[in-house]
Amino acid sequence: MKKSALQKARATYQPKLPIVLTAPVKVVEGHATESVADQDAIRQLFPNTYGLPEIHFEKNPSPAPGKPLNVGVILSGGQAPGGHNVISGIFDGIKKIHRDSRLFGFLMGPSGLVEHKYIELTAPIIDEYRNTGGFDIIGSGRTKLEKKEQFDKGLEILRELGITALVIIGGDDSNTNAAILAEYYKANNAGVQVIGCPKTIDGDLKNAQIETSFGFDTATKVYSEVIGNIQRDCNSAKKYWHFIKLMGRSASHIALECALQTQPNICLISEEIEQKNMSLDQIVKYIADIVTSRAADGNNFGTILIPEGLIEFIPEYKKLIRELNELLGANKDKVAQMNNEQLTEFILGNLDASNVAALKKLPESVAKQLMLDRDPHGNVQVSLIETEKLLSGLVADYLANDEAFAAAHGKFSPLHHFFGYEGRCADPSNFDADYCYSLGFNAAALINAGVTGYMSAVRNLVKPAVQWIPGGIPITMMMNIERRNAEDKPVIQKALVRLDGAPFRNFANHRDTWAHNTCYIYPGPIQYFGPAEVCDQPSMTLKYEHQHK
Repeated sequence: MKKSALQKARATYQPKLPIVLTAPVKVVEGHATESVADQDAIRQLFPNTYGLPEIHFEKNPSPAPGKPLNVGVILSGGQAPGGHNVISGIFDGIKKIHRDSRLFGFLMGPSGLVEHKYIELTAPIIDEYRNTGGFDIIGSGRTKLEKKEQFDKGLEILRELGITALVIIGGDDSNTNAAILAEYYKANNAGVQVIGCPKTIDGDLKNAQIETSFGFDTATKVYSEVIGNIQRDCNSAKKYWHFIKLMGRSASHIALECALQTQPNICLISEEIEQKNMSLDQIVKYIADIVTSRAADGNNFGTILIPEGLIEFIPEYKKLIRELNELLGANKDKVAQMNNEQLTEFILGNLDASNVAALKKLPESVAKQLMLDRDPHGNVQVSLIETEKLLSGLVADYLANDEAFAAAHGKFSPLHHFFGYEGRCADPSNFDADYCYSLGFNAAALINAGVTGYMSAVRNLVKPAVQWIPGGIPITMMMNIERRNAEDKPVIQKALVRLDGAPFRNFANHRDTWAHNTCYIYPGPIQYFGPAEVCDQPSMTLKYEHQHK
């Protein structure tokens, strides 16, 4: 396979490890844990893996001889930069424990485990994928592991291959699956450990122990480069308003991080809009007022960052979406038999009057997407809703009747962008390359320690990699009960943008200046070679979150 000059050079990069993991380790247990909410319900659902202690590793001056380990690995959910380095770290970690250890990759996500599709990952295969983006080493998928039949079918191939530990690399849903699988195998004395790794570019899988999910750093740097390029063009042509939607299914971490890196004129934060109980009309007026203010200064141009999941946080539409999800989830067999016309009639005939009114305020195309386009779990597919075009259209309508905009001789020419897939498979930044390799190597240490139902955790991430602190936290510690598809389900609680947190407060302190002036920053492309202050910096979100620690 032909490679670019950068690919060849990048393959030689040796990721940095926490110094603790460079020698044999021993487990140090902390306090017993409990779930973030709904403790009684979660305890009943996970009686064998609830209440486990947090653990961290220290150097072991007198380690026992290592034994060969057979380990399976699954990439689950959407891609995120650095997944290949997690697998490389697992491989190197179990080989360091014993040279006869073996690693098996299940193909195309959790379905590979159930359908017994796998390959053995050997050194030549691993070496082809070190420090590369994507999940193409074994592929990924979104099959949910929820049923006993799936667990038992997977156990058949694990026993056939002699696999005694399974690492699931994924986001909140995937690691919820890992917790459920760990509980089932523990309850049935199956002899299989399950370890999770925190993956999602959305940045919403974190807490005090999981400081960030891998891929967030790289993806936001990729998006910020392109936003910076657009802002340079914007400031050159001085005639367009760029509405830029950014990936992030629920939380606004990506939009906030990119705003901190690029200083756009406007960045909407979904969590703030919900807290302030802002209507769609108020959001439109907020944008239009800034457009008018800039027009009065002769600046008929600007940039607006919009989180992908915005519409679910606007209170009037959150209420609508919640009722839609309940209505369709409770009648899934019935609605499955309906064509689009019948389904529309059914929905409009059963919704609360206020929700019908909210629906009718939307353009017909967006209203249809809310009603008709659902994901496999019955939820609205927000990524398909072109929120950037919805907002620009409503702003244009508002400005057409705004006397202040006319008096300013304003011109409004919107352009639209959606940045999502461009960042999911980029070659990982040095931070993500190091972090992911450490997560994988740490997962091997957790396996060797004999624990199950834990997530690989590496902390102290604003320090140099050698000072990072490896360990593990029980996955049940991150869980609560949520309503999914008209049913109560145990899930890992999403970490939303904290409005009292340092990253948001820093943004809020500067946004008025950015709105009315042109303060753009142009970050440029990710740098892999050069001084640490250029190449090895973590996200601004991480820096602000830890600036006083």
